[in-house]
Amino acid sequence: MPKREPFKLGTFEVEAGTRKTVDLPVSVLSDHTPVTLSVHVVHGRLPGPTVFVSAAVHGDEVIGVEIVRRLLNSKKLSGLRGTLLAIPIVNSFGFMNHSRYLPDRRDLNRSFPGSPQGSLAARLAHIFLEEIIKKSDFGIDLHSAAVNRANLPQARVSHKSEKAKELAQAFGAPVTLLSPLREGSMRQIADSLETPMVLYEAGEGLRFDEHAAKMGVTGILRVMSHLGMLSAKSVKQPRVKPLLSSSSYWERAPAGGVMRTFKGNGEIVQEGTVLGIISDPFGEKEVELKAAYPGLIIGRTNLPVVNEGDGLFHIAKIKRSDESAEAALGHLQTQVEVEAEAMFDEDEII
Repeated sequence: MPKREPFKLGTFEVEAGTRKTVDLPVSVLSDHTPVTLSVHVVHGRLPGPTVFVSAAVHGDEVIGVEIVRRLLNSKKLSGLRGTLLAIPIVNSFGFMNHSRYLPDRRDLNRSFPGSPQGSLAARLAHIFLEEIIKKSDFGIDLHSAAVNRANLPQARVSHKSEKAKELAQAFGAPVTLLSPLREGSMRQIADSLETPMVLYEAGEGLRFDEHAAKMGVTGILRVMSHLGMLSAKSVKQPRVKPLLSSSSYWERAPAGGVMRTFKGNGEIVQEGTVLGIISDPFGEKEVELKAAYPGLIIGRTNLPVVNEGDGLFHIAKIKRSDESAEAALGHLQTQVEVEAEAMFDEDEII
């Protein structure tokens, strides 16, 4: 069998059967410090798809950085077919400053397709588009909730892409949310290029979450196995299909005050279920926060101090019965925990 061609990224080449970290120039800081987009390329000996896995597009969403680190340390990659492009920190500016945004206060995930002559955000988006998305067949982008919020592990995909839905089912997060494409987002530009992409949401900003990290690594390996990049025997596929939701809604604070929370991520609620009670600081007035529709809580605030109108609970509408949904959630999360224990050393902590 003839040897595969080297993988070209920028001015660099990575030989088949090798791996290498490539630094793509992005900008120069005011003190003359160069800033790069660092990409770890794992170029397998045998042909197969090219998949990118990116994290920290928002600089404060650090859980994805840990997921990529664990992925690159996985022994399962030794027999990789195809090519993996792993970008643990896309927005290095925000990452260093513990900020969601870039120094120009722009959201990178609203700046695609970007421009080589544009703002800092536009230039970084342009480099990522040209060097990563256009050279990939599939993509997985890792996110978390914002600071002071937490998300249940979930996969988000476009309504239009059947292949993306298929990959999300293979990923095996507890719930798959069919989510609209936002103008200027990475998912939108990937969709326009017919590059199926899964967005993984889990945990909260500036925090690690062990369960979210384990599920993220397991899900990525499942997708790669589904695409034939890894041996099917090396990665267990989910025996229960993830819950599928085609819409979601936010329950917002009907009043300002201090909230006592009764429900958390992963719980099934019915119409009228009391999610929490908001009280004024004097205890003279209390307002119940109730679910408007039945569904699954996939995100919530961690702050007890709320203002009127604040988004407090993110609820996905689901079609399965309560018993079926709860059983599926329990099985999916237990299965990931069991597989993850075998995947990582017992002393690996974050």
